[in-house]
Amino acid sequence: MSKERQLTEGILQHIGGKDNIRRLTHCMTRVRLELKNDERVDLTALKKVNGVMGVIDDDTLQIVVGPGTVNKVAALLSAETGLSLGEEAALSPDEITFREKAELDRMKRKEKNNTPFKNFLRRIANIFIPLIPGLVASGIINGAANFAVNAGADKESTLMQILLLLGGGVFTYLGILVGWNTAKEFGGTPVLGAIAGMFLFNPLLANITIYGEALTPGRGGLFGVIFSAWLMTVVEKQVRKVMPNAVDIIFTPLITVLVVGFVSLYAIQPVAGVLSDGITIGLNSILDFGGAIAGALLAGFFLPLVMVGLHHGLTPIHLELINTYNETALLPILAMAGAGQVGAAIAIYVKTKNKQLRNIIKGALPVGFLGIGEPLLYGVTLPLGRPFITASLGAAIGGAFQAVMHTASSGTGVSGLSLIPLITNNNYLFYFLGLVISYAFGFIFTYMFGFKEEMGENIT
Repeated sequence: MSKERQLTEGILQHIGGKDNIRRLTHCMTRVRLELKNDERVDLTALKKVNGVMGVIDDDTLQIVVGPGTVNKVAALLSAETGLSLGEEAALSPDEITFREKAELDRMKRKEKNNTPFKNFLRRIANIFIPLIPGLVASGIINGAANFAVNAGADKESTLMQILLLLGGGVFTYLGILVGWNTAKEFGGTPVLGAIAGMFLFNPLLANITIYGEALTPGRGGLFGVIFSAWLMTVVEKQVRKVMPNAVDIIFTPLITVLVVGFVSLYAIQPVAGVLSDGITIGLNSILDFGGAIAGALLAGFFLPLVMVGLHHGLTPIHLELINTYNETALLPILAMAGAGQVGAAIAIYVKTKNKQLRNIIKGALPVGFLGIGEPLLYGVTLPLGRPFITASLGAAIGGAFQAVMHTASSGTGVSGLSLIPLITNNNYLFYFLGLVISYAFGFIFTYMFGFKEEMGENIT
């Protein structure tokens, strides 16, 4: 039996069986389960399943199993339950017990108490998470190609032109992809959302004058696309309510595109332009004037955002910085959070005699070096408590260094050592030194103040 199947069976055993799953999704490292009855879950036993690196009991049950493994486990769970990823199994009336009804009522109250800001970030994350594999692949190709050009390769050669084409394609048409995912996330027709992205990035905008000025293709960036695509879903639903079924396929999309098209050009793009300019200029100003302090605060407080899975909500900010300045200075700073965890985990590995804890660290460290820090976060630093703080302190030192050195990235989707090819202005060495600094201080703070052997007693 494969380790993925053993892991899948272990998960099913401790979540109340396959019939307790209502909805199944996954991201890069976590299997996300919406359950019919949370009381059937044995969280303590689930955390001890071999291969489970952490468990987060939020509005969904999030089981951290690591990159690569998550795809296989999700596919096995899908096969076992008969649920497609993202498909929700309805409760039949004879299945609903008094206890289940009470649980459903509790979930409704929990949803009602969710903060709008937290829900907003979750929505943003859902739009961008499916794009991450493409952003990673294209970003690495683009970064490697530019690295070769900086090293002396002929930019005009056919090979380099092909690599630059392959690396830059997703960023050229990113507005279309974001529009598609936005409409899908809000329950609209995805292609109409994609059209919203085409509106705001179309080169023909330069030929249109509104309010006495020629429009700028791409102004407002992805913020404009998200709002325009969301408006597509709103208008589409409203029009469909009154449109006869016989002509719905013709007139609903036609009216939707016309209405949202004019609103996008006359209202959304100008407003989104001011918003995106404010965010990008504001962030750069904070880093310019705040320097080391700003870098330390941004890196030091990033792990709590990762902890609740909302860090993907920052993706549009990175992409808007890239769209405006051809680089994001924010990403290298935030990448230090993962590096601080790596240093903390190494310190724990050196100090502890707990075999289970050492095995968890051995399994999570390789991907931690490559910038995927969730296995270390949920399997090591967060459960132990104090190492979470010392890892953040190590990250803060590295973040301060990156801010002072003005390192920036031409792409997004990766961090850690994987980000090195994407660093701009030949600052590869400075970025690597920042990683080493975060590793070192994460190690020092954790070794000296962050870990005692008794902390690992509950990890068996």
